[in-house]
Amino acid sequence: MNWDTVKGNWKQMTGKVKEEWGDLTDNEITEAEGDRDQLVGKIQAKYGIAKEEAEKQVDNFAAKVG
Repeated sequence: MNWDTVKGNWKQMTGKVKEEWGDLTDNEITEAEGDRDQLVGKIQAKYGIAKEEAEKQVDNFAAKVG
């Protein structure tokens, strides 16, 4: 699944995002609004990981939910 599809279905995806990254608050997930870069930044900040690792996790998530 490409990210445009995830973004288009963001309201339905929020539960899956919460399952994947449980430390993110509902507010943080809502603020991302399906924007890949915002989600990467929030994951990076919350989990203290490199941007490249956060991007890899987001890409793997998009592939998994597709």
